[in-house]
Amino acid sequence: MAQAQQVLENLALALGAVGARGSDVLKTTVYVASENREDLAAVWRVVQGSKVADAASTLLGVSLLGYEGQLVEIEATAVLE
Repeated sequence: MAQAQQVLENLALALGAVGARGSDVLKTTVYVASENREDLAAVWRVVQGSKVADAASTLLGVSLLGYEGQLVEIEATAVLE
């Protein structure tokens, strides 16, 4: 899913801005604006193929997100040592 990939690219930019990488992410919460399990599974596959795949994760289907047309949001907690 293209939007999931874009969200991960944006996350990588945000992490990089503070000197972090995907491997510094400890936890993610992935929100998908869909009740269709196939949509959730498609986003999950993208996340699991990313640099944050090793983080503890929660995947949630929600009725809508903050912006019109927004289908995916990823919240991440990273720790720098």
